[in-house]
Amino acid sequence: MLLRCAALLSRLPLCVHYAFADGLLFPIMYHLVRYRRQVVAKNLRNAFPEKSDRERKSIERAFYHQFCDTIVETIYGFRISAEEMKQRVVFENADEVDHAAKTAGGCVVMLAHVGCWEWMSSCQQWFSPEVLELNVYRKAKRESTDKALLEIRKKRGGAYVEKQRLLREMVRYRAEKQAIVLGLIADQKPRPEVTRTWVYFLHQETGFLDGGEELAKRFNYPVYALTVKCPQRGHYQCRFELLSNDPKATGQGAITAAYARNLEKNIIEQPELWLWSHNRWKWKRN
Repeated sequence: MLLRCAALLSRLPLCVHYAFADGLLFPIMYHLVRYRRQVVAKNLRNAFPEKSDRERKSIERAFYHQFCDTIVETIYGFRISAEEMKQRVVFENADEVDHAAKTAGGCVVMLAHVGCWEWMSSCQQWFSPEVLELNVYRKAKRESTDKALLEIRKKRGGAYVEKQRLLREMVRYRAEKQAIVLGLIADQKPRPEVTRTWVYFLHQETGFLDGGEELAKRFNYPVYALTVKCPQRGHYQCRFELLSNDPKATGQGAITAAYARNLEKNIIEQPELWLWSHNRWKWKRN
């Protein structure tokens, strides 16, 4: 049912989706339901203590508009053509990542919930046919939702693997000499008892997942961070930023810390693009 609804709604022009986001979705989420308003306000207050209440409120409203855009853009992504997606999501210096993947057998790209993150898994067409974009995902709790999202994602090319099967698949691709670009969203909060890397991030001590760093070291793949900007509505400019060309030579947590610094800079430049409704600082260091 959810899959059919997404397919049907995706046929509407993107301007209609944005009209729905502005005229109905935003008022419901922001004013009526007040979806995680307290979490967003607290996160912004702690992340930007130097800003005035008025400035933070402006960022808050802009974030909710962007969040609504992310929802409708995800639905629109069900039918978007490869040509239109390539116009809307531009990946700078993709040739550098393509070359790195061919040379080392693969590379790791650490992403974040910035902009429409579902659209960021559309870079397969920016790589040569010899390189496979491999995206990690976590199954949704509802089977219908998981099926719908996976159907949308597969239309963009590349391959998708569940988190639990990732290591096994990476070993298989290496044995088959298949060059991969592994995309990992790495800005979620890890549980404090398993967190090894803590970074001073947006004025707060913050725990970060280090799975991307550990995989890069295990396979000795170069590591990149993806910086995302939104120059205009419905368009994203992405750039791969090299974090390490020799992961095994770096100290514990160094790559993850470099990713956090890159993400912080990205957020400061366009704060409304990040997912502020996530209770990112729920857990503190014990």
